[in-house]
Amino acid sequence: MADENQSTTHFGFQDVPEHEKAGRVQGVFSSVASKYDVMNDAMSFGIHRIWKDAMMDWLAPRAGQKLLDVAGGTGDISFRFLKRAGHGHATVLDLTEPMLIEGRKRAEANAMSDSLDWVVGDAMHLPFESNTFDVYTISFGIRNVTRPQEALNEAFRVLRPGGRLMVLEFSQIPIELMQKVYDLYSFNIIPRMGQVIANDRDSYQYLVESIRKFPDQDTFLGMVRQAGFENAKYRNLSMGIACLHSGWKI
Repeated sequence: MADENQSTTHFGFQDVPEHEKAGRVQGVFSSVASKYDVMNDAMSFGIHRIWKDAMMDWLAPRAGQKLLDVAGGTGDISFRFLKRAGHGHATVLDLTEPMLIEGRKRAEANAMSDSLDWVVGDAMHLPFESNTFDVYTISFGIRNVTRPQEALNEAFRVLRPGGRLMVLEFSQIPIELMQKVYDLYSFNIIPRMGQVIANDRDSYQYLVESIRKFPDQDTFLGMVRQAGFENAKYRNLSMGIACLHSGWKI
């Protein structure tokens, strides 16, 4: 008999025991790994590339920096970081090994192999010593973490003093009518795209639902500050469809 007092969390619009979420998320991303990058372009009409470039613009990578890219999947952020920095090192960590395998297949991975590590790991329990990295990024991944506050706490731990946190995540449009229009697109079109392109409607139904369950910009900003980060700020992208949060370990 299940413990009636066990902690639960959301998996999309479902409530599930906390200990089940990571496995379910692994199932989603294992299923879509081979089509993940194609679906990102299709769902966002390529705009995710502009958002990621905006992330790099604000981050301003410097030569020699060490990046930890959590939920880094196929390496998109790490590749951009290394190109901007000129030289440095990126560790791509993801819960789902098939996503990392797809990342290693990319041409950029071959060209940057000496500057990249690929690690299977959990954002809430990072397998790294404290004060190790100059930069921590997580892009469209923190909403899939069972306890996002613990992931932010771990980000603070592994960053060196003076280190930078940067989170790119879907968020909420502050204009109610525009949010309703976006919801109509998200719930009616994206799962159908998932069926056609990735032969997986359910995974993309979850991804759409997970966006709606994620805290709004100001609530998440409070979580960043609670983890210990200072000078914490955010910038909306595309009216708030996505948002960048930044913080510093002082």
